[in-house]
Amino acid sequence: MVMFLFLVVALAVVVGAVTLAVVGGGDNAPLPEAAPERLQDSLPPDRPVSGADVDRLRFPLAARGYRMADVDDALGRLAAELAERDARIADLESALAGARAAAAHLSMDKPASHPEDDQR
Repeated sequence: MVMFLFLVVALAVVVGAVTLAVVGGGDNAPLPEAAPERLQDSLPPDRPVSGADVDRLRFPLAARGYRMADVDDALGRLAAELAERDARIADLESALAGARAAAAHLSMDKPASHPEDDQR
């Protein structure tokens, strides 16, 4: 019975010492507040986003997953750049189709050359 009481008292002392150390008994100050994780390497603001930028993108964890604001900002930026690139591709395809049509029209208007005219 004495041994049991000794173990209970020893356990209470250890729990009390650990509690004091965590709460602020160590250096007479509580533990410093941990800064919330923020997105470290965001998408570059000064140039278009590349595939490597997206590969390097890592979102910090929050209490219930990822920080919604960081994910929303990144997805908004990617959506805007994709829309811009799609519009640019559509413009270039339209210009290419116009150039091909003009080239086809010119080749139809040009009189066909005869091989004997070239030999003279």
